[in-house]
Amino acid sequence: MTMLLGRLLTELKPPQEAARIRVTGVAVDSRLVKPGDVFFAIPGNAADGAKFVGDAVAKGAVAVVGVPGVSAAVPVIHTLNPRRELALAAARFFEVQPRVMGAVTGTNGKTSVAAFTREIWTAMGFRAASLGTVGIVGPQGETSLAHTTPDPVTLHEALEGMVKDHVSHLAIEASSHGLAQHRLDGLRLTAGAFTNLTRDHLDYHETPEAYFEAKMRLFDELLPHSAGAVINADAPLAEDVEKRARARGLCVYTVGRKGKALRLTGLRQEGFGQHLTIETPEFKRQVYLPLAGEFQASNALVAAGLVIACGGEPHVAIWALEKLKGAKGRLDLAVRTKAGAPIFVDYAHTPDAIETALIALRPYVTGKLAVVFGCGGDRDKGKRPLMGAAACKFADVVYVTDDNPRSEDPAQIRREVLAAAPGAIEIGDRESAIHQAVAALRAGDVLLLAGKGHETGQIIGNQVRPFSDHDVAKAAAGELVNG
Repeated sequence: MTMLLGRLLTELKPPQEAARIRVTGVAVDSRLVKPGDVFFAIPGNAADGAKFVGDAVAKGAVAVVGVPGVSAAVPVIHTLNPRRELALAAARFFEVQPRVMGAVTGTNGKTSVAAFTREIWTAMGFRAASLGTVGIVGPQGETSLAHTTPDPVTLHEALEGMVKDHVSHLAIEASSHGLAQHRLDGLRLTAGAFTNLTRDHLDYHETPEAYFEAKMRLFDELLPHSAGAVINADAPLAEDVEKRARARGLCVYTVGRKGKALRLTGLRQEGFGQHLTIETPEFKRQVYLPLAGEFQASNALVAAGLVIACGGEPHVAIWALEKLKGAKGRLDLAVRTKAGAPIFVDYAHTPDAIETALIALRPYVTGKLAVVFGCGGDRDKGKRPLMGAAACKFADVVYVTDDNPRSEDPAQIRREVLAAAPGAIEIGDRESAIHQAVAALRAGDVLLLAGKGHETGQIIGNQVRPFSDHDVAKAAAGELVNG
């Protein structure tokens, strides 16, 4: 495929001579440049794209887009926001997108909502996919991604591939990084959803206010006028989100115990599931949700609301909740010990998420509730003692171990967690911590392995070592059976 540079960069209005250049691709990584590509020199914290302009040109880049001051041996088009221009160019170059796309943002619940939305659409007979933290999940299986919200070139190549696979409906996670860095600009979204907002990613956004504003770009800028905006009405900032959505002329659907579009008026647990009573302005339904935890009921309602906001029939969307399986690593029952003690794996890596997961599991405990968790390195340090305090408040036995220490000293990370976790057991090696926690389980106990969820690797220094909480838990439980 080829495209004139002038059409690719419509908003930048390149000079006439440059506008006639034929472009055969879009690149943001100089190592991946092919002859005929336009190279976008993106400023970044880890690396400045301007330093790689020469490499890109040597590999055949026919033009460069960058901030004022960037120069090259080929035409350079300057802009103050090359990230946004990259996203818009990728959207123009690849052109095709699934005809229905719903995006969900918030601190916790994005992955579950995206998975639930995909599952509801599939139950409705659509060819559907989801894209986010666990990668791309669709009719052809799973494909991993490096980021929750990938760079625009990767994103739009993936969208083109989905359309070729006849995927018509896509649920996408809109991360705060992705929104702040304009990775989702250029998507033709049908509706958006908001789950909640708690402390996270302050290492990047620096303040809670900046974090919130990044999330709000979905409603303030990316959703088209009159698009649907689904809001968890039970979230602390729900009213603020609703005001901004209405100010943009969006069609608001509130859900939850305080919701108006989908109101949760009853919840009764049964096994590792729950009976929900849901009321809409037109009807009332009772459904069985085969997932544990009221927070999963909340996520399910947001997903149903997103399906409805995208044009789905409310009766069918609510009925489909009974078929939900959930996302891997989201309060996921990994295995039971010989004594019957269940071991759950959850991606909880914020103070609120730890609290929510432990509260969800408490009703199933007749003995002790235990948790194994750690905190990631090179991330928000302020949440470490908060996570330690939350674990000690809501669990009976707490094991503090390593998560993904990255470039930081793992022992120092643990010390910062333990400062607010009196009585916690410190075991640095995560595999050893899980084995010890499993060995201590008795009938009536429940164990939560928190922080890594679906992940199959542990980042130590600059290496990613194979590691799965699911696999280690199964091995540890198997040792009890076979020992």
